[in-house]
Amino acid sequence: MAYDRHAHRRKEYWNQPTMGVWERLYLPEIMRGIWITGGVFMRNMAKWMTGRKGALTSYYPEETRFDYAAGNRGKHVLTQRADGSGKPQCIACNMCATVCPAKVIEIDAAFDPSDAVHPKYPARFEIDYSRCIFCGLCVEACPEDAIRMVKEVPDVTARDRHAMWIGKEELLTWKPQSDVAKRYPGPGRGGAGGGRS
Repeated sequence: MAYDRHAHRRKEYWNQPTMGVWERLYLPEIMRGIWITGGVFMRNMAKWMTGRKGALTSYYPEETRFDYAAGNRGKHVLTQRADGSGKPQCIACNMCATVCPAKVIEIDAAFDPSDAVHPKYPARFEIDYSRCIFCGLCVEACPEDAIRMVKEVPDVTARDRHAMWIGKEELLTWKPQSDVAKRYPGPGRGGAGGGRS
């Protein structure tokens, strides 16, 4: 069976670009591309050798990008209670884990009957950064303002997926924040220290 070159003909469009004679030769176009790329490389190399910054490269982690948006969603932070105890504001309601589209948040709830304000708390709170899509839905769903996302994302990369699980201790102590929007009464006002006097 002979090959029919007209059987598999591509569709021709009315605005299809046509190549001139110079472009059909290919070699001059290849040399032109090498000339442009080489010129950019030499300019950046000269700037680098004279101590100026050449290419727009951020030398991470020594340098951070200046053009991060104010609302950039980066690493998660669990807020601490305003009473200074260092305990998380989280009440382990699992709303953040439920709303997460990638299902990366795992929470094990525990109960402390001696704490009148926060009897339910997370015994385990972990986020799998190997699957997180940084959408911020967990922050929006939290009724206690217990989870936030700061704009920096330091040292999230790893060679092992198991090393990308971030636990409760790191989420609480990486950039500790205790300025929660929903405050609870302190000791002596029906809070953790007892009832009203």
